[in-house]
Amino acid sequence: MIRQIMSFRPRTYFGPLPLETHLKSSIKGADRRALVTHAIGSGQLAQIPTELLQPSLSEEDREAAGSNHPSQMGGEYLPDRQAMEVEIARITIDSTTQDVTSVYARRIEGGIAYRVVDEYEGDTLTDDTEMQSELPLTLAELGIFFLGAWNLIAVVRDNFEDDDEEGAMSFFSVESAFYPRLESLIRGRVLDSFPSNWG
Repeated sequence: MIRQIMSFRPRTYFGPLPLETHLKSSIKGADRRALVTHAIGSGQLAQIPTELLQPSLSEEDREAAGSNHPSQMGGEYLPDRQAMEVEIARITIDSTTQDVTSVYARRIEGGIAYRVVDEYEGDTLTDDTEMQSELPLTLAELGIFFLGAWNLIAVVRDNFEDDDEEGAMSFFSVESAFYPRLESLIRGRVLDSFPSNWG
């Protein structure tokens, strides 16, 4: 069963997508994305202003959001996606500015190219931020790539004591419109880093 879960791979990241999937993989801002997701679920999408549905805010709107509270800037400073590029996963941490790290994918000749991006021009990332594959990644492959490019475990362990698993688990969230089990995988990796789970 575990092997079957880890070997799961989406049929595609591209092509016609349901509206919720499209919006979840295009809107950069964490708060805007949550607002739109709730609106879709409650049938109120038509009430959301058009500018909030765009992938990126204007600089003026971004600054206005940040002046309300720094956390409202979360995700808004991610790099713009290239043409036909889609976000396939993201991790958001509960920092003052609600920092977001994402995985983008795009079609290339013979397969798919991936890159991990942050809101700090790559300053929080390792050198292993890009890869290619012929088919969409399996869940296991995505987990290895994402955590290899951005060391979430080190970020969590730097912020929490060895016995504060509950605090650590509430410090981050994982989203993917393509990998329903990604959050469970990432949380398991973080939990495994705590001494109470060794041996």
